[in-house]
Amino acid sequence: MPSLWTRIGELISNIAGDALNAIVERVRTFFEGDPETRRQVAFSVAMIALSAKMAKADGVVSDAEVKAFYEIFSVPDHEFHNVERLYNLAKQDIAGFDVYARRLFRLCQESDCQGQLLEDVLEGLFYIAKSDGVIHQDELVFLQEVSDIFGFSREQFRVISARHAVVGESDPWLVLGLKKGISFEEARKHYHDLVREHHPDRVMARGLPKEFLAIANERLAAINNAWAIVREEFVTV
Repeated sequence: MPSLWTRIGELISNIAGDALNAIVERVRTFFEGDPETRRQVAFSVAMIALSAKMAKADGVVSDAEVKAFYEIFSVPDHEFHNVERLYNLAKQDIAGFDVYARRLFRLCQESDCQGQLLEDVLEGLFYIAKSDGVIHQDELVFLQEVSDIFGFSREQFRVISARHAVVGESDPWLVLGLKKGISFEEARKHYHDLVREHHPDRVMARGLPKEFLAIANERLAAINNAWAIVREEFVTV
């Protein structure tokens, strides 16, 4: 069976003109009848292309961001040219990132992957953006606009941002998406629901690349750390 990267190479072969739109359309048609492969390829293409667009928005690609990218994707040497070509196509494409993000959103609507896969993409972009120790204002604006296109509310974006401690110390209640004043039993149930939803095993079950576990593990750690603080607040009240 061809590897993920070989399939991506097939997608970008003979691409010209409106590159990103053409690639998304190919994802939609190439894997009709194989939703698992389509989800995995759609995720990978989205992460590569949108991270390239984010780098262009920020104007600088740091060594830390490159390292973070390859923590998400372990690419064999003989397949590296496919990833590099897609990354460069995305940077050079005259279409704005918003055009591509909207096409990806529509693709996910068709592929039954709308909610969690799009959140996974946004988490991956945060992971790369913060790798140099700070999320720059241009990057934060980019991430907010992608979030809006993906259909997340401003509150959902604040929760995802809090997991990555964008500004100062992260608020554990916000990381968990909890409002103060609820009962301990309600808070604990919500926490357990989050752990089930974001457990790395569930990530694998969604058909995402195994390399994404680096982000899944960090996300789960943020949730667990936040719960430890919130639980202590209940105990000391």
